[in-house]
Amino acid sequence: MKEVRIILSHEAEEVYKKLNAEAETNKQSRMILNAINHKKELIKANIHYGNPIAKNLIPEEYKVKYSATNLFRVELPAFWRMLYTLTNNEQVEIIAFVLDIIDHPTYDDKFGYDKG
Repeated sequence: MKEVRIILSHEAEEVYKKLNAEAETNKQSRMILNAINHKKELIKANIHYGNPIAKNLIPEEYKVKYSATNLFRVELPAFWRMLYTLTNNEQVEIIAFVLDIIDHPTYDDKFGYDKG
């Protein structure tokens, strides 16, 4: 069985670091951070853990920047989302590449959902 490795994009890493820095004094940040760590383990156990996003709904930004051909959404506390794509280096491992960790308004903007 292939090993599964979780890698964070630069943007996701920045959010992760910010949540980590705030976690000691901010309950919501701590809750989101704990959920991210838990969900990462669930993804390692089942690479299709997240909800699949239809290919025609994958934001162009992810297709261009990360060559994403698949996308999964994981719901986090406080209406945050973690988005990841799967890549395969053919030999040894599957990589779950976390593209974004975003709040709900940013998620809505990225996917073009109306606010009204």
